[in-house]
Amino acid sequence: MTTNGGAVTAAAWNWATLAIAVGTAIVAVELVRRVLRSRLIGDRWALAGPFARRCTWPGFASAVVGTVKAAYDPDMPGSGSHGFQRVLSLLLIACVTWLLIQAAYAVTDVVLDRLTRIEGERNRRARRIRTQIALVRRVSAAVVVVIALGAMLFTFPQVRALGAGLLASAGIAGVVGGIAAQSTLGNLLAGLQLAFSDALRLDDVVVVEDEWGRIEELTLTYVALRLWDERRLILPVSHFTSHPFQNWTRHESRILGSVYLLVDWSVPVEEVRAELYRALRDNPLWDQKDWTLQVTDITANGLVELRALMSAADSASAWDLRCDIREHLVTFIREKHPESLPRLRVETPVR
Repeated sequence: MTTNGGAVTAAAWNWATLAIAVGTAIVAVELVRRVLRSRLIGDRWALAGPFARRCTWPGFASAVVGTVKAAYDPDMPGSGSHGFQRVLSLLLIACVTWLLIQAAYAVTDVVLDRLTRIEGERNRRARRIRTQIALVRRVSAAVVVVIALGAMLFTFPQVRALGAGLLASAGIAGVVGGIAAQSTLGNLLAGLQLAFSDALRLDDVVVVEDEWGRIEELTLTYVALRLWDERRLILPVSHFTSHPFQNWTRHESRILGSVYLLVDWSVPVEEVRAELYRALRDNPLWDQKDWTLQVTDITANGLVELRALMSAADSASAWDLRCDIREHLVTFIREKHPESLPRLRVETPVR
């Protein structure tokens, strides 16, 4: 009876020690989280906020599982099967992988946030770096997950015994896997090619499949295009390497816009040109750089074609500017020179 009582007391003590260790680990992680969120650290260290936001739950999980694994004795009474130790090992690998990925994302979040706030001439380079960082961290996360899965498998003795055979057949497996995953690998390489060739960046203005929009998301498998009417066009990454597309912000966001008017021959071109300049000068969307008005064509039905060119800081401003100027010139010609409105002349023979 004394022996059994001592065993029960020892088991209770071991479980109490395990519970205390887990509680201490949770308290330690919570203290670290509160320190990172405090003004003393958070205001001075840029990584404090992202670490606290992204790493809290992975930190709790890793601390609890790691503490249980370190303090757990599979031989203590009432502890259960020895297989629980292997389950703890698998959980610990998963939690540490989760923590590493979230920590890497926290570091890159700081960089991406700073790049997002860059405007002006440096904006194009900032968007290129944002695109590359976003793709690289996705690839890195995938690599870490694959390594973690391999580490999980090698915790089983049977898998370690098969290691030599797997390495011997790696060539055949690689060929079979390459054929099966040809499309996926093609998209992966296409995404890296687009990012590092600077052909496409986040927030670029492009025209694809006769649709105008901005690059909202660029992943290793697809590109999400936010269209002007808030629709989303989703295309595989390989589409941009195998089909032509227009990139309006390849070198800079500044763009020229045009407005075409069909008017009668009696139109006073100089007055319309002067009115165009007055309208542009008073419009905040004009970037104060380029403008002109030219007679560009005589149509088959006898009308004069006027083309007004104007520059704007970006494509969205250029669109609104074109609409404003078109409306202004139409109103000007209708009210000031109604005789210049488009008309068709018909000559009837005299009998």
